[in-house]
This record gives sequence, C-alpha cells and structure tokens, in this order.
Amino acid sequence: MTDKIIGLAKEAGAKILEYYSDEIEVTHKGDDSPLTKADLAAHHHIVAGLKTITPDIPIISEESGVPDYSERKEWTKFWMVDPLDGTKEFIKKNGEFTVNIALIENGKPVFGVVYVPAMDITYFGSVDEGTYKIDGDGTKTRLISPEFKKPGKARIVVSRSHGDDTTRKKLQDIGIEVTEEVPSGSSIKFCLVAEGKADLYPRLGPTMEWDTAAADAVYRYSTDSGEKYSPLTYNKENLLNPFFMIGIDEFIDAQSL
Repeated sequence: MTDKIIGLAKEAGAKILEYYSDEIEVTHKGDDSPLTKADLAAHHHIVAGLKTITPDIPIISEESGVPDYSERKEWTKFWMVDPLDGTKEFIKKNGEFTVNIALIENGKPVFGVVYVPAMDITYFGSVDEGTYKIDGDGTKTRLISPEFKKPGKARIVVSRSHGDDTTRKKLQDIGIEVTEEVPSGSSIKFCLVAEGKADLYPRLGPTMEWDTAAADAVYRYSTDSGEKYSPLTYNKENLLNPFFMIGIDEFIDAQSL
C-alpha cells in the first residue's frame, strides 16, 4: 500500500503544479483561510484514489465536510488528508507546500506521506517500516534522529507565515536555549525535525488535525526503537489541535507558555 499512497500523493502534486506557473486565483473559506483551484484539484484526485485503493476506509479531507462526531467517533481507522498544506506558501511561490495523506488508527497516525511537489521530495513514516525520505532521483534514506531532552540548547523550526518573536523567550523560561531558528513552511517543519535538521518544532498557534497528521507520522517513526513521543491525538470531537511541541521526549503544556 505504501507505494500506492506515495504514487497518489505525487499525482496530486502534479495536479497542483499545473496551477503553479499561472496567476493564482484565490478565494477564501468561512474561516478566511485561502483556497485555490489547486487545493480542490488535489482534493478530488486524492479522495477518488483512496476510494479505489481502500473503498471501506472513510476519509476526512480539509476540503470536504467533516462528518458529525456521533458518526466518526465509532471509526477505528480512517484517512486524514490535507491536499495542499501551505496554501500561503503556494500563493507566494516559495516551494514550501505539501500534499499530506495519513492513515489514523485508534486516534494515532500509523502511516503518513508528505510530498513536496516543487522539490519532488517525499517523506513517509510507518509504524511497520520506520521513516524515509525519497529524493527526486529516487535515493531513499532512512531517517533516524534523537529526541530532545531539556534543559539544553536547541535549534527550532519557525514558521515563515506565522512568525512569533516571543517563542525564544517562552522556551528560555522552561530551560530551552534557542541557538538557531530554521524557517520553513507547511508540514515540512515536522520533517526537518525527523531529519535531524532541527531539534524542536514549537507550535504556539492553531492548527487542525489534517495539518499535522501525515507529518506527525513522519516524525513519530524517525527512530530505530519503535516510536517517538508526540502529544497529538486524532479524531477528537473538535479537530482543532492544542498548541504543541514536537521533538521533545515529554509532554510540554505549550498552551500555557
């Protein structure tokens, strides 16, 4: 199944790139977040593909309606899709946008694919296989990186679109000295921690479950000893994530920082 889902993500990425060189038409959803034709093209392609590959597994996509909790609370397995994460990066044409497909089982991502179309880079993480990065030339690299333990010095990933100068001070207050800020967009931020290019990803702002699910799998399984700690859970009644910190080996109440 891994190859089929990676192939589906890459096909969706190709659909997105069909719109990348053009003047990008932007509309806005009810929460004022941007939406483009590329989002919708990728969404329709992924949903159709998943229904063919696994017809019995339900799907939640950012661009489709979310079933009522009374229905989905009974689900033990489902797909969580963000067809174009980093729409703001896509509009800016900086290349840092991704296709995200995750399989959730009992509230946890057990498999996830993050594809970066503009760079032709694929990340995938699986409870059975571990985490890998596949470059455009087909080179496949196992990703294994340590978990951060505080107190200590850390390189942190920061958002290009949601920058916050107060993060460094907030981390200092809990014994984490920031030595470098690594800017990135979309779900690539999780992948940089999985690669060991940064130590922590503190997200002190709102995200939805579809924003994080696939990349959370990439992070969780970037180890040779089972699974790394992640504070995130999935298929909650409200799909809004709490603030969080990825990369550290303990729960940090990021909401209170």
